[in-house]
Amino acid sequence: MGTRLWRWVVVIALGASAASGYAQTPIGGAKPMNSSKIAPDGTAHVTRVVPVPTTISLEAQRELARQASDEAVPQTLEQRRSGTDQWQAGAGEASKKLYPVNVEAATIAGVPVRIVTPLTMAAHKRDRVLINLHGGGFDSDSGSLTETIPIANLTGIRVVAVLYRLAPEHPFPKGLDDAIAVYKELLKAYKPGYIGIYGTSAGAILTAEVTAKLKQLQLPMPAVTGIFSGLGDFSQAGDSMALYALNGFSGHLDVPQPGPPESRYYTKETNPKDPVLSPLYADHTGFPPTLFITSGRDLLLSGTVTLHRAYLRDGVDAHLVVFEALPHAFWNNPFLPESKEANHIMAGFLEKHLGN
Repeated sequence: MGTRLWRWVVVIALGASAASGYAQTPIGGAKPMNSSKIAPDGTAHVTRVVPVPTTISLEAQRELARQASDEAVPQTLEQRRSGTDQWQAGAGEASKKLYPVNVEAATIAGVPVRIVTPLTMAAHKRDRVLINLHGGGFDSDSGSLTETIPIANLTGIRVVAVLYRLAPEHPFPKGLDDAIAVYKELLKAYKPGYIGIYGTSAGAILTAEVTAKLKQLQLPMPAVTGIFSGLGDFSQAGDSMALYALNGFSGHLDVPQPGPPESRYYTKETNPKDPVLSPLYADHTGFPPTLFITSGRDLLLSGTVTLHRAYLRDGVDAHLVVFEALPHAFWNNPFLPESKEANHIMAGFLEKHLGN
C-alpha cells in the first residue's frame, strides 16, 4: 500500500434480500466476517460486512448494489473532461424534463455563465438571483446544469451558473477570482440581501472561499449560502476520505490525502492553511445563514461536518442535513427520490433567506 498508512481497510458484502432493515446475504454466499485490529498509533485495520440498508429508496439501494472495479483506471485530463461533459449534458436534459426551465449562455464581467430561468417568475422574485458554483474537482464541470435546473424551477428564481476557469491551467485563485467578479457585477443590479450563493463538491468549497474572500475585501455578504458536500481544509484529510471513494464503498479508493482527488492541481503552491483557500481557518463571524448537506457514504462527509461546526462556533446560523448511506453528491442523479428530496431542501432554504 506504499509508505503511507491506511486509516481503514474495508471489505464489503452487498446483499439482495431484506430483513431487519438490511439486505443480509453477502455476494457469492460467502460467510460474513467482521474483524478489527487497532495499532498502537490508533491506525485501524478493519474488515466489515456492510449490507445495503433498506432505510433508503429502492432506487438508491440499486445504485449502491452496482459493482465497480477496485482497480485504478487512469484518465487523461481530456478524457475526464470529455466524459464529464457528456454525462452532464445527458443528466441536464433529464433534469429539464423533471424541472422545466430555460437555459442560455451568456457572459458576466468577462466570465462565461449559464443563465437558468424558470418558465414563469413571480414579480416579487425578479429582483432576486442565485449564483451556482459547480462541482467537478476544480478541473471539469459536473454540475452547471444538474445543480441549477432543479433549483431554478423549485425556487422560481433565476440562477447564474459561473463557468469559472479550471485547474490545472488556472489554479487557485483564478476560479475564485471569476466567482468574485460575477458577484461584484451582479451587485450592480441586485441588492446583496437578494443574492444567494451555493455549490456542490468543488463548488461547495468555492462557496466557502468566496464568502471568506468577500469578508476580506469588505464587500457586502450575500443573503444565504449553500455548501453541499464540501470542505474547508486542504491541510489534512478527514476520516471519510479513508473510508469512501467517489461512489462510496464502490470503486477505486486512493490513499487518503487532503482535499478531493484532483485538488492538488487546484491548490498548487498556496499555503494549505491560507484562510481563503481553506476557509476552516477563516473568521466566520458575520457569514450568512448557510445550509450544509452531505451523506453517510460521502468521501467529503468529514469535510462538510467539520466546516459546519466551525461556522457554528463563530455564531453562524448554520444548518446540517446528512442523508443516509448515499455517496458523494448523489443529488446529481435526478432520478433518485432522495435527490428530489435534497433539491426541495436546498431550494426551500435558499428561497427562504432571500429578501428577508
